[in-house]
Amino acid sequence: MFKKLLKWSKDTYTELPWRRNRTVYKTLVSEIMLQQTTVGTVQNHFERFLLIYPDIETLASSTEEEICVAWKGLGYYRRARNLRKAAIDIVENFNGKIPTKYEDLISITGIGEYTANAILSIGQNKSALSIDANIERVVSRIYGIQGAKGPKLQKLIKKKFEDGEFPEIAKCKGRDINEALMDLGRIYCQARSANCVGCPVYKDCVAGNSKDALEYPEIPVKKIAKTYELDLLRVIVKEKDSILGYRKADDEWLSGQIECPTFILKSEDKKLKQYPELDSKLSYKKLKKYKTAITKYKITNYILEISHAEFKKSYTGAFRKYKLNEKLNISTATTKALDKIL
Repeated sequence: MFKKLLKWSKDTYTELPWRRNRTVYKTLVSEIMLQQTTVGTVQNHFERFLLIYPDIETLASSTEEEICVAWKGLGYYRRARNLRKAAIDIVENFNGKIPTKYEDLISITGIGEYTANAILSIGQNKSALSIDANIERVVSRIYGIQGAKGPKLQKLIKKKFEDGEFPEIAKCKGRDINEALMDLGRIYCQARSANCVGCPVYKDCVAGNSKDALEYPEIPVKKIAKTYELDLLRVIVKEKDSILGYRKADDEWLSGQIECPTFILKSEDKKLKQYPELDSKLSYKKLKKYKTAITKYKITNYILEISHAEFKKSYTGAFRKYKLNEKLNISTATTKALDKIL
């Protein structure tokens, strides 16, 4: 059933950098990178990251700041911090050896159910199914499994696999079938389109031979999220080779990154607590500006460049100087503000 699929996957994607000269460590790094990030983006960063952190011990000895700088361009920095925590846990509790049992893997800080199964199946070539959105979709279509996309369907697929209801998958090597199913979901069997004619498993696919392959899995109707307009003031206090800033807290957007002093000028969301409101009546409409967006906020960022003495007269907050020539994990918003004035 999967012979053509496995051949297509191997012939087409063997040269992805994390599939060449594979190790379990490379699998750990790549699978966390690939969460919420496209293959193309990870390809541009994977080998550079490994040059800095070639093994679990080097990764575990890094600081949070260092690993976030090395992660730059991949986004969702919480994953970088989780990867570092996992490395520390593996060094401290497993003598630097990535475990070979699911129960041990799932106990490691920063490793969840999906990553544990990916390490077993892809990293160690064991019989396991690492169910991400791609595999959830592909398996539900191939076998005609009804259900709404989400955690319940993923649990159902996992149970069916463990109960032996997918013998064709179980016969394949864990690494080959997991990668092939992921490739299939990425290329032919996408969420909003299914190229059934070109699909290597079309002949045996329940959804592919139905009236509409896109009926599997059922997509829950999303509520249209309300968006809010937000005006922020980004204050740039630059002296020689340093900038005034602060490190974002764990419960803030872009936690762990360095950001310039930022204040709310105007917000449609009166409950927003990410930044302090500006007390003074600043005439800001003629300042340089740029647009950004995060979660449900459409942001207009206004830039005010002033001296340290001027800043101390008008603004308060726990800020410190950071040298710009240091390897700092500076927020994208602050980088854009600096680019606008330099």
